[in-house]
Amino acid sequence: MNATIFRENAIDFEEQEILSHILQYSSAKGDKEELASNLLESFGSIKAVIEARPEQLASVKGMTKKTADFVSSFLPMFRVYNACQNANLDKISNSREAENFCLSLLEGKRIENFYVVALNAQCKVIGKRKISEGSLSEVSAYPRIVVETALNYNAHSVLFCHNHPGGTCAPSPEDIASTIKLQKVLKELGIMVLDHIIVANDRTYSMVQHGDMSYYIR
Repeated sequence: MNATIFRENAIDFEEQEILSHILQYSSAKGDKEELASNLLESFGSIKAVIEARPEQLASVKGMTKKTADFVSSFLPMFRVYNACQNANLDKISNSREAENFCLSLLEGKRIENFYVVALNAQCKVIGKRKISEGSLSEVSAYPRIVVETALNYNAHSVLFCHNHPGGTCAPSPEDIASTIKLQKVLKELGIMVLDHIIVANDRTYSMVQHGDMSYYIR
């Protein structure tokens, strides 16, 4: 096989590599890469291999019933994983739910932390990341890292939150100014900022509800 053909089939090679790695943990005997190649040649893609019935897999040269059962077990496992993942997504439909979610993240923290919470189009949480950790009195929200986080999660919208260990949850002028700056940056990327919640002990402050931001969660 020449280099040009190899590059053209890069995706197929990647699938073969993944499949041969999976087969390393099976009871299959012989060359695992050759077996992976036989499976892909028979079914066309790793997706089709995983979706195939055990008896179909067992008909491929080099496959045994035990190995076929092992490979076919991945599909139900993926289905259970996806069901669990979707079932555990928190949905944030309004400011009260946003405040409760942020309270669960930040209540009891002794130094300031700033989080970006990423949501999909259905307002379900798809990820959260602590952007920075500050002193007892200040924390910085770095725009580049905020943008990177939103893009990495492929977020439809984001929610900001940070805490004030000192006891007051009212935002400082700097809090409001940095939030508006981040909101403008993300707006250019088509990502909405739903709210910025400040947590102090067991109390919360919503910038949306207090009119510090113009966008309201729907």
